[in-house]
Amino acid sequence: MKDIINLQKKIMPEMIELLNKRYNILRTVYYNSPIGRRTLANSLGIGERAIRTEVDILKKQGLLEVKSMGMNVTEVGINIIDDLKEFIYELRDLSILEEKLKKILNLKNIYVVPGDFDNDQYILSDIGKEASKHILNTINDNNILGITGGTTMAEVANNMPNVHNLKDILVLPARGGIGKDLKTQSNNIAAKIAEKLNGSYKLLHIPDNIGKEALDTLMKFDEIKSLIDSIKKIDVLVFGIGRADTMAERRNLSEDIIDSLRTNKAVSEAFGYYFDTFGNIVRESNTVGLNLKDFKRIKNVIGIAAGAKKSEAILAITALRNDLTLIVDEGAARSILKKVK
Repeated sequence: MKDIINLQKKIMPEMIELLNKRYNILRTVYYNSPIGRRTLANSLGIGERAIRTEVDILKKQGLLEVKSMGMNVTEVGINIIDDLKEFIYELRDLSILEEKLKKILNLKNIYVVPGDFDNDQYILSDIGKEASKHILNTINDNNILGITGGTTMAEVANNMPNVHNLKDILVLPARGGIGKDLKTQSNNIAAKIAEKLNGSYKLLHIPDNIGKEALDTLMKFDEIKSLIDSIKKIDVLVFGIGRADTMAERRNLSEDIIDSLRTNKAVSEAFGYYFDTFGNIVRESNTVGLNLKDFKRIKNVIGIAAGAKKSEAILAITALRNDLTLIVDEGAARSILKKVK
């Protein structure tokens, strides 16, 4: 396939550009259907006249259907989108990008999903599908799967297929809850993934930023202590990589602490710690569930992030251990490459 793509780039570069355009049109319609031509044109930054021409062509090919309420992708079109993913992956030389990052970051496994979340929010769905695939390839019968919260992890749950070939899977929230959005809470995500895996789950009804005295009191309850002990035995951990400033705001830290994090160049937060780009600890805070020692002990770890803005946070986490599996979008990957160079 690579040889064919290279020939196309040399002989018919305009065809590659056109393919990219039509792929993006199909994908945007799929995630926003039903959608009108004007909205589609604004979403892609393409003129309405050009959109009308492309839509007519895709309609004739049986990939789009146009109704009074807007456009939808046909079943044939959905299959085309899936079939094109591998082609787009090779077209953008993402396998080469992965190999470069593996060497630079000394990482065992890295997978790059085409696109940039900072410009296209629907990339999260593609990342969720990729992460789901790796979870299913990693997890075994009788395993404990640990899940963190967040928008990216919510998409993992949304895109996890229903499977029935796994036995006795226990899904646990790896950390306490944070924020007010129920959909992105680790408890909710763990329950949803457990249902998809035909497994069981337990909930951790404790906020992640609880005070030490309150946590010590709660740990005296057998139910809480038993759950925390189970979390320490996680076999596979899947977590979203967060920026330090974003996580500090979500935890309602004081302005003095946030200023201190900026001064000390904190770029990432994970498991109760704030790190600089090199993985050095800038600040430690109370956390419920997994801690840094647990993170380094777990055999199978999958880290997920999307957007060029996450590049420094990703660098910090990969500095902590290089045997994790990293799943990022193209925007983050290319930004990392620039920063390291």
